[in-house]
Amino acid sequence: MTNVVVDVTRAGLWDAEALSDVAAATFPLACPPDATPDDIEIFINDVLSYERFGEYLSDPRRTVLKAVEGNRIVGYVMLIDAEPAEPIAAAIPVRPALEISKMYVLPGQHGTGTSDALMHAAVKLAKDGGYAAMWLGVNQHNQRAQRFYNKHAFERVGTKTFQVGQQTHHDYVMVRRL
Repeated sequence: MTNVVVDVTRAGLWDAEALSDVAAATFPLACPPDATPDDIEIFINDVLSYERFGEYLSDPRRTVLKAVEGNRIVGYVMLIDAEPAEPIAAAIPVRPALEISKMYVLPGQHGTGTSDALMHAAVKLAKDGGYAAMWLGVNQHNQRAQRFYNKHAFERVGTKTFQVGQQTHHDYVMVRRL
């Protein structure tokens, strides 16, 4: 695919509905093969709804960056400034560390540079904010995402669980020192 030109900027409350739509379209793509449609729907309704994005965008500990192509949001990354819980905290070697909570782009944007643009903007924000590292969780079956994060200097440092509906999934914890 060819690279597209996207503008990455901070999202605002006015973007909540569009971000929720992107989240609903992209989250199922990152789920492990054994995730059921019902559990995925529960997660989308509970965690990725328009109302929840309104809460995220109002939370001073969260920053949502959006990737816009033309007039359409085609991806986003959500960053959280909070101390990770155990056992994740023990796996992260330096502080302060900024969490990449969610990072998704629409299927038509895969391979276009949109994800790279979001990651570069997130890393810049973290460096400018004085963070020593960034961390994230990625499903152990999501090889594509793991390759992307490895390409961006993230290294596997541990594991954690992630609840989707009634199912518990297993993630790798990955860290990038800044």
